[in-house]
Formats: sequence, structure tokens, C-alpha cells
Amino acid sequence: MLTVLSHDGADLAAALQTIRQIGDTEALDRAVDDAFPGGHVDVRVDEGWFAVEMRQHGLLRPLTAAELSDGTLRYLLWVAALLTPRPPGLLVLNEPETSLHPDLLPALGRLIAQAAERSQVVVVSHAAALIDSLQERPECRTIALEKKFGQTTCAGDDCRPSWHWPKR
Repeated sequence: MLTVLSHDGADLAAALQTIRQIGDTEALDRAVDDAFPGGHVDVRVDEGWFAVEMRQHGLLRPLTAAELSDGTLRYLLWVAALLTPRPPGLLVLNEPETSLHPDLLPALGRLIAQAAERSQVVVVSHAAALIDSLQERPECRTIALEKKFGQTTCAGDDCRPSWHWPKR
């Protein structure tokens, strides 16, 4: 059974199906509905192949992965990666907001915060809406950087990250 999304996301349908079978189905449904109110993602199995279908409010039929926008697909990839049934000890997300519609950033922030309950998560972002949604959580720690005369420095006094190394 697939428990980790591949590096290129080609197995998105299999990763979503794994979440449905051994992961948190309710969290998957909440994450999709949070970003796309009234939306739902199904995985269709056809002759041994998995295919993603997404139902959205107001549409008469589900859309296949080929019909979804790049941003919608990217959000679903984040859902699959962050809700994996066997999460890693550390996740580093570099600008996860890339290619996402700004309206999706609060939902992505809530999804990242949920993943942070099971893994240490470090997020590098320039998106104020994403940072704001993460900062709503009291356990979130922000380290702001600023660039002066070509040099990047820490904007505050407490710039040391709080690393939590996994037990061996």
C-alpha cells in the first residue's frame, strides 16, 4: 500500500485512496471542503487503475484530474502529502503557496497546522495570508527575515529555530 506521495505526484489518486483506506478519511473530506465548499474528492478504480474525480458545488458531473486547474491539483497534492498515514518526523515546506489561488491559503494554513500535530513542520513563505492563518495557532513560532543592503538578517531578537529531533 502506498503511504508516501511520490516526488512528482503521479500517484496522487493512489495516495488519496490510501488515506481513505488506512488514514483519516474525515480529515481528507474536511480539507477538501475547507478549500472548496461543497466539494468532495473520490478515487475511482477502473480495471486496477486509480483515477481522481472531484465534485464541486454547482457542477453537474465530477471533474477528472485532467480537467482540474493547476492550483486545484497542487492543493490536492498538499492534502495527500500532509495527511499521509505515516508522516515523517520533519517536513520543510518551501513556499507551499506557489500556484495556489489566494483564497486557498487559509485552508492550506489549517492543513499545515493539522500536519504539525504529527510532525515538526518548517514553512518558508512570502504569502501574508498563509502566514496569518498559521499564526492563529498559539504553538506556531514565526521567524521573520529582512534584507538590508543585500544581506538577509533576522528581524527580531529570538531567531533560533526550535528543533525537535526525532528519537532513534
